[in-house]
Amino acid sequence: MEFQDRLSALANKVSNQASLIGTEEATKNAFVMPFISSILGYDVFDPLEVVPEFTADVGIKKGEKVDYAIMRDGEVQILIECKASTGAPKIEHASQLFRYFATTNARIAALTNGVIWQFFTDLDAPNRMDAKPFLVLDLLDIDDTLIPEVQKLSKDSFDLESIINAAEELKYVGALKREIAGQFRDPSDEWIKFFAQRVYEGSYTARVREQFTALVTKAARQFLTESVNDRLKTALGAGVAVKVPDHETPVPTSEVAVQDDLDRDTEIETTLEELEGYQIVKAIACGETKPQRVTHRDAKSYFAVLLDDNNRKPIARLHFNSRQKYIGLLDAEKVETRHPINGLDEIYEYADAIREAVVRYR
Repeated sequence: MEFQDRLSALANKVSNQASLIGTEEATKNAFVMPFISSILGYDVFDPLEVVPEFTADVGIKKGEKVDYAIMRDGEVQILIECKASTGAPKIEHASQLFRYFATTNARIAALTNGVIWQFFTDLDAPNRMDAKPFLVLDLLDIDDTLIPEVQKLSKDSFDLESIINAAEELKYVGALKREIAGQFRDPSDEWIKFFAQRVYEGSYTARVREQFTALVTKAARQFLTESVNDRLKTALGAGVAVKVPDHETPVPTSEVAVQDDLDRDTEIETTLEELEGYQIVKAIACGETKPQRVTHRDAKSYFAVLLDDNNRKPIARLHFNSRQKYIGLLDAEKVETRHPINGLDEIYEYADAIREAVVRYR
């Protein structure tokens, strides 16, 4: 298997089993050791390559252990500290990594819960592990741009110099992307003020801040939706009608409170890719019904495309929450079959089944 295929297969396993894993040892066996073996390419049963429970006495700290040390030519190259997959890995969990980093030849350290892998080096000070990772790999939401960088850590492609040279840019670009995404989800006071002062003519008072908190949040969501629609219009051509807002949200020019209908808050995050997939399914379904009858509902485990907004009339389900994506199609008995897809364009291969589902409910 190619590197990306192996990563996709492990990501699919993590997606299916993460809820079943409850302890640190189970996390190591189910997720961490397969990552070291199939992704990084090291033999977990060869002590010349992988040393579990690696011990190196550090000052007054005697007998402390790091979960795994990956060796090359008798020298420690990568240190790995593991935590249970039930909790997010935090820098407070990395005390052993900090100490061992300074006393070994390791230039790379990893903190993981089997799902999220945080990779560290010593950009800020030589032989001192940075407090912030230069690379964060989330197996439930893989950033394709990071795959070549992860591959550099593998046994066959290990290139320490290239990794270190790219680490600074990766560190800050990754941090900026996470910050921007966070601001779109939950804008900070500074973000709100930044935009408000560029479009609002009056004084920036507490009342105005309250108004623009709602407006900036709504504008961000509309911007993402319109970006999806623009991409869909390009991909599907002018023959497919895509609904876009025909007016802009008015910007207040005084301190009068502006009442606006706001999108309902939810713990579920609808992604751009899910919306793109929905528009493709809708375009196919419209061959058998009116466009307004095709709706969607997002859930934590899948994105449903429905007829008449009725969950008893499912047209298709989009399972896009892991590296391997699936389109789920249901038969007359409501039994779902998942079909793996590698890109949104492959949805068209199931056009006949989508149309049949619509006809079944008419």
